[in-house]
Amino acid sequence: MDRSVVLQKVKKRLPEKRYTHVLGVMASAAVLAKEFGVSEEKANLAAILHDVAKFSDRDWMRSIIIKENMDPRLLDYHAELWHAPVGAYVAGKEFGVTDPDVLNAIRYHTTGRPDMSDLEKIIYIADLVEPGRKFTGVEELRAKKQEGLDEMLTACVRHSVDFLKSKGAAVFPDSLDCLNYYTNSERNVIE
Repeated sequence: MDRSVVLQKVKKRLPEKRYTHVLGVMASAAVLAKEFGVSEEKANLAAILHDVAKFSDRDWMRSIIIKENMDPRLLDYHAELWHAPVGAYVAGKEFGVTDPDVLNAIRYHTTGRPDMSDLEKIIYIADLVEPGRKFTGVEELRAKKQEGLDEMLTACVRHSVDFLKSKGAAVFPDSLDCLNYYTNSERNVIE
């Protein structure tokens, strides 16, 4: 499907502010893809579709999670997490995306997971550091690009987990597993 067609369809599903975020993620993902040798075409597609289900009806998302046998633990956590796996479902069903790497980049863009592909890492990172993000510490996360993709990902996941903990929110196990996996990878490099 043509990129402009996908963009127009996504734009119709999202409020203007969220659509602007999608454009920011797309721009950041393109830069990271070029920097780290990942297909820019795949990065663009995953970035455009990463929030496609963000404003979907919660009851509908719950039904998809159950019907599609997605991780049942999702239903024990805040519904904010649901849009990522349901977004991968929508990308496949409504947009005809079949590339498992693109679908996984959409599916895990909020939680991360151990042993992510470079495309998955790029979409996770781009979602957090796109130009529209203004939180304290975002510049330090953006600067991590100079240290490498895994280092940038680890810093981003650590930031997200720390943020959730500071709010007293539960952290989905995939996020903790992701942080542990890449922190241990860092330790292994040091040793």
